Amino acid sequence: MLQHGSQSKKEEARVKYEKEEMERLEMQRIENEKLQKLEAKDLERRNEELEELYLLEACFPEAEKLKRDNRFLSQWKHYIQCDGSPDPSIAQEINTFITLWKEETNETLEEVIEKSKLVLNLIEKLKLILLETPPYDLQGKNIIQYQGSILELQELLHLKFNRATEILLRQASTLADLDSGNMEKVIRDESVTLYIWANLKKNPRHRSIRFSETQTGFEIPRILATSDIALRLLHTHYDHVTPLSPVLTPSQENISIITDFVKEEVKSVPTAVSKDLQEEKKQQENESNSVHEEETKAEGQGDVEEQMCPVQEEPETTKYEMEMKLISETVLAAQELLLENACEKPNFFEENEVDLCQFTTLGGVYHLDILELPPQCKPMKGWMIVEILKEGLQKYTYPPETAEDLEAENAFPPIEVTLEVHENVIFFENPMVARWDAEGKHWKTDGISNVSYKPEERLITFNLETFCPVTLIQDAHINMPYQSWELRPLDVNKVLLTVTTVFTELQIQIKENLCMLASIKVNNKNHSTILEEKWMTPVSFIIALKKAGLNIFPTGHSHLYVVINYKHPLVEVKAYRQMALLSSAFAFCWSKWNTACDSKKAIFQVREHLLKEEPTQNPNWTLLMFSGDRAQSLKINESSDAFSEVLKEETEFHSTLYHMVKDFASQEAMRAVRRPSCQFVDSVCHMLLSTRLLSFS
Repeated sequence: MLQHGSQSKKEEARVKYEKEEMERLEMQRIENEKLQKLEAKDLERRNEELEELYLLEACFPEAEKLKRDNRFLSQWKHYIQCDGSPDPSIAQEINTFITLWKEETNETLEEVIEKSKLVLNLIEKLKLILLETPPYDLQGKNIIQYQGSILELQELLHLKFNRATEILLRQASTLADLDSGNMEKVIRDESVTLYIWANLKKNPRHRSIRFSETQTGFEIPRILATSDIALRLLHTHYDHVTPLSPVLTPSQENISIITDFVKEEVKSVPTAVSKDLQEEKKQQENESNSVHEEETKAEGQGDVEEQMCPVQEEPETTKYEMEMKLISETVLAAQELLLENACEKPNFFEENEVDLCQFTTLGGVYHLDILELPPQCKPMKGWMIVEILKEGLQKYTYPPETAEDLEAENAFPPIEVTLEVHENVIFFENPMVARWDAEGKHWKTDGISNVSYKPEERLITFNLETFCPVTLIQDAHINMPYQSWELRPLDVNKVLLTVTTVFTELQIQIKENLCMLASIKVNNKNHSTILEEKWMTPVSFIIALKKAGLNIFPTGHSHLYVVINYKHPLVEVKAYRQMALLSSAFAFCWSKWNTACDSKKAIFQVREHLLKEEPTQNPNWTLLMFSGDRAQSLKINESSDAFSEVLKEETEFHSTLYHMVKDFASQEAMRAVRRPSCQFVDSVCHMLLSTRLLSFS
């Protein structure tokens, strides 16, 4: 009996399992059929959706054309201003400016500092031209010319500071302090701070030097305290020491290939158009002759004129369309290149060399020099007599090159240096100190010891074996990867991008072709900065944020130093372009599930966000998955326990984000999408491409 009962239960279990399996298979079959129908429907309307997207994305070539026109306009405005300043993009003008300035002699430090404002402006203009001009508009010879001009201006500016320092030091005895008997001078300006101390008394007890009303100073050894020397600290708030292009990336080679391709295509446009028009014209003339054979000569001429009208209009229209298509394709290719990752780290051959792909210099450069005191001015019968050395300002070698090791350790100890950290720079960790190796042309971290940093006083103290340019460095990727991000509309042609990192929360406003830092929080506390409320073009804005230590802009090498959630460049580009198109009426934000899908898919949240709506505590977000070619709404949400790519009920596949959100958006929202200017959409897209939110969060 027991055996029979046991077999009966097994049979019931088997039947139940088979029934459940059949039901599961049936449900799976129905689901598969449903998916096949949705995929077929998506495929059927794919061309139509892509054509509509192409029309919407016409804003990108239009914005590029506007930027090109603005570049020409700014050149023209500069030309008609006639203010005496050169156009740095014109070789003849900048070369003339450099030559004339070289001929100017006996300039004081105050005069050099005043002239430096123009020089720094010219350097910034040249750097912006190199960064803002699309690769297909910039020729190789122009790059060499602009970079050459930048280097010449940088070298000449430093030379002028040296000559002006020499002129000042010749008069050191007449400017001596009554108490110490030594000369001390501090000059502050928006771009430089200069500290000079001349050792006139040579008092062996006077070894602690502190510049008045500052914490900046030196602790010098006895041998320097008794020598004919001057100490100079020239703190340039800019960096003219680091090489302009330390690494040549493969993407630059690809850009040159695209450049050549575009030029050839643009040349071929007029030829192709003219051939087509000639054929059409012949065909229409033949038709005209056969139809109107029996009509009068006057009527025939009228008909020909009527038929010729549209033909005459066609060349310009066709040429413009083909030109815009080429610009559109090249802009897309250039955007993809922005997201290309380098295959390997650059090669570094020296120990202690700073990897400039991993670290960034901040707060400018501190040029530290021990100088030989030049012969002093002497009054004689109402005149000032001074001996001018032919070799000019000379550096004092410390420690001497001939000193033996044991003697050097005792007699020539390191010099203690205390520097003020630039007030407009944010360090999220204690800064590292690097010195410039003039021979190897790179920054190094050896020869520096006993580094201590006081963040409240913004003072850094360290020992330096020998005087040379030094700078402060920070990990360039300290704010990567991001913890979260959000993009939401604020007004017509205005959005707010919020990026949250481990240390900070940045809020960036974007309107038209401008960006602004709206607010910044450091360790959850509001932090004030001079960048707030200042509108700048996207490229200038990115440069300014990087200089302030707020780097949220990855490079092609960043993935080698940060653990990222890699997404295929084409998927990223398409996502950012379409998010920018929708940003005037829809909010987007980070999703934790973006890390769960593969590199050919991106997941983020989206919701309709009209300007009249009041902000809510728990907004209703829709979770979207996008592969570049297909968008779908997911069944899961942010609070789900496990990841699944299952399609949300009563939703469909679409080829674009635009058509995906159209399924659940209001008509008002879809109308709002078509209102923004092309410059605004382009600026939003540029910021998304520059931050790479989908890969670096």
